Amino acid sequence: MPRRWVAAVACLLALVALAGEGGGGSGSRPPRETPSPGASGGIAALGDSISTGFGSCLVLTSCQRNSWSTGDGLRVDSIYRRLLDRTPAIRGRAYNHARPGARAEALAGQARQAVRDRVDHVTVLIGANDVCRGGIEAMTPVTRFRAEVDRGLRVLRQGRPKARVLVVSVPDLYRLWEVGHTDSRAVRAWKRGVCPALLANPASTDPLDRARRAAVRERIDDYNAQLAAACKAYGSRCRYDGGAVHRVRFDLDLVNPLDWFHPNAAGQDRLAEVAWRALGLAS
Repeated sequence: MPRRWVAAVACLLALVALAGEGGGGSGSRPPRETPSPGASGGIAALGDSISTGFGSCLVLTSCQRNSWSTGDGLRVDSIYRRLLDRTPAIRGRAYNHARPGARAEALAGQARQAVRDRVDHVTVLIGANDVCRGGIEAMTPVTRFRAEVDRGLRVLRQGRPKARVLVVSVPDLYRLWEVGHTDSRAVRAWKRGVCPALLANPASTDPLDRARRAAVRERIDDYNAQLAAACKAYGSRCRYDGGAVHRVRFDLDLVNPLDWFHPNAAGQDRLAEVAWRALGLAS
């Protein structure tokens, strides 16, 4: 091979290596410091797509940099970023184990991951998929929901007994229907199967549809009551948000314009603000 070709190939390989190190498009995350072996501290998020920042980067996929809990981007003043201001040593120790579609039954597995991370703070936001998994007949029974939440919290209490756990209430999905069912953009998006237990036939005034929505609203209230009770049973290291997240007055300007369901970056920032106050470290 001529010498000039060898030089050209070497330059190309160097450029590829640099691209791999600095990489990425809009969804890439900044490089994080690698914690030393045996290090502890930091925060882990458990739950569903809301905690992954799903839909907050203008595509319908997870965008963890915008997570209200563990995000490290600039558009959301997350719990992690607020903790980092107080404790710089936790830099790079934010772990997001939440998964889109996760129901309460996934909490125990996610909690085991948080225990392995040796974190000192854990956030839990779960319940939307236990409601939205299909029709109202498919919603997770309240007793089973409570049992799965207890199982997940038990893993945390046994594995990280000194960690602070924040359990937040299920957002008011019924409120989303109230503000969106007359908006043609939201109605079109919801027809693609977004939370059908609540949002199917969103403009219908048929008594059966109204009863279905009321059943979803009641089930969310029941889940929140069980989340509060489970946190109380956990002990002094668990704090429930007192329904603060559920009381957030979500409007369409706080959800993304693709599925009109998941919070956008502004919505994630609002969740972070409310959750931080509930954590009791705001002063």
